[in-house]
Amino acid sequence: MLNFRPLLFILGIFLSTLTVFMFIPLLFALIYSEETVGAFMISSLVTATVATACMHQGKSQKLHLNIRDMFLLTSLTWLIVSIFAAMPFTLYHGINYTDAFFETMSGITTTGSTVLSGLDNMDHSILIWRSLLQWLGGIGFIVMAVAVLPFLNVGGMRLFRTESSDWSDKAIPRTQDMAKNLFYIYILLTVLCGFAYHMAGMSWFQAINHAMTTLSTGGYSTSDSSMAAFSDNAHWVGTFFMAAGGLPMLMFVNCIQQRSLLVWNDAQVKGFLLFIFAVSSCMAIWLWNGHEMPLIDAIRLASFNVVSVVTTTGYGLTDYTAWGALANVTFLFLMFAGSCSGSTSGGIKIFRFQIAIAIMREQLKQQFHPNGVFKERYNNRPIGDDIVRSLVTFILLFMFVIVALSVILVMTGLDPTTSFTGAVTAVTNVGPGLGSTIGPSGNFSSLPDVAKWALAIGMLLGRLEILTVAVLFHPGFWKY
Repeated sequence: MLNFRPLLFILGIFLSTLTVFMFIPLLFALIYSEETVGAFMISSLVTATVATACMHQGKSQKLHLNIRDMFLLTSLTWLIVSIFAAMPFTLYHGINYTDAFFETMSGITTTGSTVLSGLDNMDHSILIWRSLLQWLGGIGFIVMAVAVLPFLNVGGMRLFRTESSDWSDKAIPRTQDMAKNLFYIYILLTVLCGFAYHMAGMSWFQAINHAMTTLSTGGYSTSDSSMAAFSDNAHWVGTFFMAAGGLPMLMFVNCIQQRSLLVWNDAQVKGFLLFIFAVSSCMAIWLWNGHEMPLIDAIRLASFNVVSVVTTTGYGLTDYTAWGALANVTFLFLMFAGSCSGSTSGGIKIFRFQIAIAIMREQLKQQFHPNGVFKERYNNRPIGDDIVRSLVTFILLFMFVIVALSVILVMTGLDPTTSFTGAVTAVTNVGPGLGSTIGPSGNFSSLPDVAKWALAIGMLLGRLEILTVAVLFHPGFWKY
């Protein structure tokens, strides 16, 4: 049976937290005497009122959630928060609610697709609000990926189940401690990134914004030119911290607590780092040899763009679609890849590819030795049948959503390239697609409203690992 009172109470907590963060752009609006003062005041007042009402109606002596409550709460949280977080954009001049919701959902899911232009001259309050949304979405997904998704056994995530991946009464303190430690590490890395950006030539305002959207692997920038507006040193800083955002944040916590680098001896971490090194090297050689580019520039451009797409950050530095057919095919594949579980990135994730390879290896052995018994392991843990079923279901639904979304976009009048890569970039939370419209040098403002709503739903599905939302549409979910 669904426990609606605890759900209301927790949603109220999230909305009250959102209200607190609305005061940050409000402060910027007051400092710079911007017209958005009223927008953020009204938005914070409305959000605070609804939050108070939810907490009052949902207040109970005991907070207990079962597995169905967790599925519903996970989906509702991201949707409800996005609805209220879009209010400042709606009240900002020249933005309708479709664009506001699209921008908000893209921000909070750390996708990075945008409908806004003229960022270089945009109000400071709006720019900091976009960055804050991505920063909050990044830490929100980290906690969800570490504590919630393994508990729900979504897409093979049970392999990463920790003592905090349990919502019994005894596990709540451990979950709170884990979330607190992750938050501290997230803040520390953000501060280090911001300082490094400032040392690389950015103003403090630019550095703060880009630090938040780099660690969250979101990709929002303060300039229409994105990272191309900044120095080469800033590109190297971005590459390093995007890669850091693509690593499991819990690994940083364990590294500090255990005072040892041995915790990085993890299959998906090694696979991720090896993958981006190999692809970046190949792309750099391609640019250096085929485009007569200085080697250091080739390495910088290749590394930045590869890491940006693999970690689903989506920063723009150069139009890599102009690098030739090989680059186009490579970056299309990279959109699917993703980085590590427990990071801020989207996509399929490296560990799922590694498990698929292990299963294929097991099947090949079985073909040669029909009577043999083979059991592959991942990170010294056996790959159980439940993991395989969950993984296969996730991949099938992942591809089905992309195909369905592509069909919807084509029906709105978009060309096949924009439709397919738009669907891919939404579900994988990358940001830019391919083609002249939504490619690295374009944005999503010219798309029809129906396409924007469809893409926003695709972003939410991709961020929540699809299965978390799909289960809500099963008739048995609502039966008591």
